[in-house]
Amino acid sequence: MQQKIKIGISHGDINGISYEVIIKTLMDPRMEELCTPLIFGSSKVLAYHKKALEIDKFSALSINSASEARGDKAYLINCVDDNIRVELGKNTEGAGLSSYAALKAATDALKEGSIDALVTGPLNKQNVQHQEFQHKGHTEYLQERFNVDEVMMLMVSDLMKVGLVAGHIPLAQLSSFISTRLIVKKLSILSRSLLTDFGIRNPRIAVLGLNPHAGDNGLLGKEEQEMIIPALEEARKLNILAFGPFPADGFFGAGRFRKFDAVLAMYHDQGLAPFKALSMDSGVNYTAGLPVVRTSPAHGTAFELAGKNMASTESFRNAIYTAIDVVRNRNLYEEISRNPLGTEKPHRGDRDESPEDLESAPGKQ
Repeated sequence: MQQKIKIGISHGDINGISYEVIIKTLMDPRMEELCTPLIFGSSKVLAYHKKALEIDKFSALSINSASEARGDKAYLINCVDDNIRVELGKNTEGAGLSSYAALKAATDALKEGSIDALVTGPLNKQNVQHQEFQHKGHTEYLQERFNVDEVMMLMVSDLMKVGLVAGHIPLAQLSSFISTRLIVKKLSILSRSLLTDFGIRNPRIAVLGLNPHAGDNGLLGKEEQEMIIPALEEARKLNILAFGPFPADGFFGAGRFRKFDAVLAMYHDQGLAPFKALSMDSGVNYTAGLPVVRTSPAHGTAFELAGKNMASTESFRNAIYTAIDVVRNRNLYEEISRNPLGTEKPHRGDRDESPEDLESAPGKQ
């Protein structure tokens, strides 16, 4: 009998909605059929949230390490100081320390291979900062822990996939941060992730411009001509099917994203604003480019909803589903690589328009 996929869950900020969405998601009987969930957190904090939410039908068996997890149940690994205090809806130093302790323990387990994937509960980027965590978020922390040169924040839903060239970068630094070399790196990460993590052969990627109207042939900015178009040409030499640059407003407004397997946005809000407008409740944040699998819900701590039993579980549930799918797709890809003639290849996708039909040859606006 094949062992179920072990999904590690770091509990995020204990004063937000993280425990609510974890508890309510894991109460769904489908979860224990698909995976073995392990919460890295605190049994005391779990009990507090169950009481606040008036939930008495959920339990998680406390264990000392992920290797002890067996069978069809949820588990909890205590990795937080028992004296931790929950203050619903408040931004506290203790919550930040607790967030980091759970994340570190879960990442250690991921590194040693005792869990198959990590789903991170939302943390507060301010209170988590201390001597051992000086990062802009989960993505940068995991990049350092796994010693990876470059990773990508990839937002995933049934409707679209949106990757970012610049993640948590201030707007004032964008023009100097983005380069042809970086765009090519991000396209390589995105193209490979679509193949190995999502099972899409020959994925087609739409690339957005940086400036309004994608620079309007240099009238509104030269980054498209000097950096983005050369990056598309270089990507083509690497057999990456990347097209653009497209003006972001018309691209999303006209629904052209539906004709591609993924979109590469130049910066955070350019990609995440339309993504969250269309997929806020169902979207998932996936870290592409890591040797391990990590997802998270697309929402934050939502302090204003803490303890009110009003938080939607859809994004968190989809984060677990996505983690399971990626683990399976990676295993399938490795199997195909070892035995290319003996296994059916991943699907290409169901789009049949040619690049010419899309008017999306590199450099054409």
